[in-house]
Amino acid sequence: MKFTEEHEWLDLGDDNVVTVGITAHAAEQLGDIVFVELPDEGRTVSKDDEVVVIESVKAASDILAPLDGEIVEVNEAIVDEPGKVNKDPEGEAWFFRLKIEDVSALDDLMDEKAYKDFIGD
Repeated sequence: MKFTEEHEWLDLGDDNVVTVGITAHAAEQLGDIVFVELPDEGRTVSKDDEVVVIESVKAASDILAPLDGEIVEVNEAIVDEPGKVNKDPEGEAWFFRLKIEDVSALDDLMDEKAYKDFIGD
C-alpha cells in the first residue's frame, strides 16, 4: 500500500487499477461519518481534483484524486452506510478504483513506515 499526505491509501491491483480510500487515522480524526458522495464511474480525473465529498459530525471534507486516471468503480456500499468508513477504512470501506496510466507515479507516495512517521505514530 501507498499513502498520501492527504491521508489516502492506495492499493495497486491488476491492470493498473488502484483502489483508493482514507486511512484509519483520517477516519478517526473526522469522527462519525454521516454522508459520502462518490464520483461518477467513467470520469477522468487529474491529480488533486476533488472527487469525493465526505461529511462527518465534525466537518465536511473533500477527497482529492491522488493520481491522474479514470474512475472505473465506486463503492456504493459506503453511500448507503457511511459508518462503514469508520469501521473498516482501510478495507471494505474503499471509495473508488482508479485506472492509471503511469504506475511509476506511485513511487512518489509514502510507504507504510513513512506514513506512520508522517502522522507521528
